[in-house]
Amino acid sequence: MESILVIEDNKDMQFLLSNILNEEGFKVCCVGEGKNAFPVINKGATDLILLDMRLPGMNGMAILKKIGKIDKEIPVIMLTAYGEIKDAVKAMQLGAYDYITKPFVNEELILIIRKALKTRSLNKEVKSLRMKLNKKRIYEKELGESRAIKRILKQAELVAPTNMCVMIQGKSGTGKEVIANIIHHKSNRKSKPFIAVDCGAIPATLLESELFGYEKGAFTGANSTKKGKFEKANGGTILLDEITNLPFEGQASILRAIEERKINYVGGKKPVDLDVRIIATTNLDFLQEVKKGNFREDLYHRLNQFQINLPTLKERKEDIPVLAKEFLKEANLELGKNIKDFSVGAIRRLLNYDWPGNIRELKHMVKKAVLLTESGNITGRIIFLDSANQGDSIFNIEEINDKTSFDQIIGTIESDLILKAIKKAKGNKTKAAKLLNMNRKTLYRKMNILGIPL
Repeated sequence: MESILVIEDNKDMQFLLSNILNEEGFKVCCVGEGKNAFPVINKGATDLILLDMRLPGMNGMAILKKIGKIDKEIPVIMLTAYGEIKDAVKAMQLGAYDYITKPFVNEELILIIRKALKTRSLNKEVKSLRMKLNKKRIYEKELGESRAIKRILKQAELVAPTNMCVMIQGKSGTGKEVIANIIHHKSNRKSKPFIAVDCGAIPATLLESELFGYEKGAFTGANSTKKGKFEKANGGTILLDEITNLPFEGQASILRAIEERKINYVGGKKPVDLDVRIIATTNLDFLQEVKKGNFREDLYHRLNQFQINLPTLKERKEDIPVLAKEFLKEANLELGKNIKDFSVGAIRRLLNYDWPGNIRELKHMVKKAVLLTESGNITGRIIFLDSANQGDSIFNIEEINDKTSFDQIIGTIESDLILKAIKKAKGNKTKAAKLLNMNRKTLYRKMNILGIPL
């Protein structure tokens, strides 16, 4: 039901407009002056405004200007007396959608309102499509332009219009979620939800309720009924990120949901029909996990209708300069800086590095370099990388100068230790934290501060 805010001080007119609009199926809110209208507008609780020209306190023109500063997308229709038409025309120049003179014909008022609401709806749709298109372009830019990536993008384009389950396999930071987003945005489900689930972040005891929802009173703390991730994705796409982290019980529940195309709330009796496309990712080898007994073979075959394997950044080094320059633009915008480019030495350093964190690590590194660079180009001196994955030292003593802070040196050493611990723990952050004698929250906080991909 669409909502209309009426800003009119005359009680009789408020009553008349409320009756007309309610009969047409609109939800109506009436206020007598501008100061009472702004809380409603700020909450985004209205789709259209009927605004009287003559009001106590702030007049209609002043209110119109303030509405434009809050939300230019809300259509405003001015209510004016016949002798105020010149003011109404001026109001349209200031952004009002239209005006209608009092006394008005009911049918004419409703016609103008419906036309304004349709225009608003079309504008929102166009804006949404533009955002999705821009988002898709950003996604593709964040992968690169190598032959390997072009081949993968072609695969994504081929499978996108189907309803096939897709498995995406690749090391951490290679762009698995980016590919999943591209598949969704190129599919027939693009106007429906895309829900990403980090399978490694959900405790085993909460898995069923998080994925499938729960009824009020199903367990202690279930104070209200809550939808699960699968139901939220209904009609669209669900991304099961790092699915190999799921315990066997969770794998069995997902297999049952796929086979039956239904889910049941925890504590619920009535099944919910399911129409969702599943994309699953892992940074491990799916088939090896099946052979080791860590992943159900039947679920593997259900999900493996189409598989995409992402190469590491080390395997497509021609993408490194392209991606680095794209991330440089993004970091400049985000940090309000104007760093021009990378020096030859900096590019050489980037190419000589193995990038165990792949694209994500490169993006974080560029952002940190932009932050540390004061002007001009990013030089090799400012790029601190993991010594275990490059030929030279993580921090060459000869590169220290009067602009190099002690905190930078310590931060680089900490980064080196954390990256080595994560590598030794094969990407398991909990195990890496134990190796470093810290808890997982402290590790995540350190990684965030140091710009290490999570």
